[in-house]
Amino acid sequence: MSEPVSVVGLGKLGLPLACVFATKLETIGVDVNPDVVSAVNAGQAPWSEPRLGDLLAVHGGKSLRATLEHRQAIEGTDLTFVLVATPSNPDGGFSNRVLLEALTSLGQALRASQKPSHLFVVSSTVMPGTIERELVPAIEGASGRKAGEGFDVCYDPDFVALGETVKGFFNPELVIIGEASQATGERVARVHHAVCENTPHIARMSIASAEVAKVALNAYITLKISFANHLANVCERVPGADVDAITQAVGTDSRISRKYFTGGMAFGGTCFPRDTFAFKKLSAAVGLESPLMDATETINDLQNAQLFDAVHACRTGSGAVGVAGVAFRRDTPVITGSPAVELVEKLLADRVRVIVFDPLATELARRRFGSAIEYAESMEACLAQSEVVAVTHRSREFKHAIESYAADHPVTIVDCWRLLDPARVAPPMRVRPLGRWTRD
Repeated sequence: MSEPVSVVGLGKLGLPLACVFATKLETIGVDVNPDVVSAVNAGQAPWSEPRLGDLLAVHGGKSLRATLEHRQAIEGTDLTFVLVATPSNPDGGFSNRVLLEALTSLGQALRASQKPSHLFVVSSTVMPGTIERELVPAIEGASGRKAGEGFDVCYDPDFVALGETVKGFFNPELVIIGEASQATGERVARVHHAVCENTPHIARMSIASAEVAKVALNAYITLKISFANHLANVCERVPGADVDAITQAVGTDSRISRKYFTGGMAFGGTCFPRDTFAFKKLSAAVGLESPLMDATETINDLQNAQLFDAVHACRTGSGAVGVAGVAFRRDTPVITGSPAVELVEKLLADRVRVIVFDPLATELARRRFGSAIEYAESMEACLAQSEVVAVTHRSREFKHAIESYAADHPVTIVDCWRLLDPARVAPPMRVRPLGRWTRD
């Protein structure tokens, strides 16, 4: 059994991390939101995320105890993971305001403690150089101690995706630990070994290397996504070509792999766009241009524009356009950076009636668009009211509903991920798959 741990920041990533820890370790969770703290201690999920509710029902208020007090993390554990929001700045870097506030509060609690040391594990995404340049001095100032003497710091960035956070923390392919010393890195590695259901590759390196690796990995994935999207656009214009046949074959080459090599919509969400931008900022900071990242952003913008053009080309009159899936990906309510949201905005600017269906993201979509759009209660209702429906999520539920629906008027389905079997879609509905050549 590894040592007890604390997690500061019970947000979309921090709470799943704390729940995973709590399956094997005594865990203290700290957050500034009293509603989240109350929900955790009552064993209830504050938002929708696969498996989160099940874990909280078992461990919330028991092996996972939540509090508003940072000092309880210091008093109750010797190892604290800090996973709070570091939103993007206009210049492409990350705001460390919330992170600095959390570490300052923890440092103040450590100043009042008699314990000899405490290990702070930063898991929030930061720009390279941030830990040594900003975070360590902040802890030293608040605690009155010196790094390496009265406290230690490691960097352990997350690589999970919303909609799969619990799965990602239980079964990571890669864990990167930026360590100030071999002993501190070993303590963090032991925590992962204690809770992981698999045997991940744990890469231990300097803190600076880990900071670069975090933004570099996501930036590289966006390169891969953008190449696949460009390939999909090529296939639409080559008679007989199908991007899935190509990426599935080429992706078996171990030098490439099939992950994130599909071709479909632009990338979005909370990590990919901002980490791409951050990698550009890092390159500029060391005196380098980043033409690959420039091209990635250009292709991503073009992909959003081409989705709108594809939907527009399918319209034959003034009928409504349905958007099935407004979150940036399935299994999450988060609409930040969603290509579907950009599609809705373009349609509204073109004075098109828009109907959205997304059982998880309706509330956030309503906050964003209000009465400017309509909200369907089911896929069937969305189909019944629309002339064109863009299917933006790779959802089995969406697939079943569309392939089982008997339309009483023509509906064109813009199938962004080639989810549907056109032979199973009954006329007068028709399917327009992106990334695959079709006869008009």
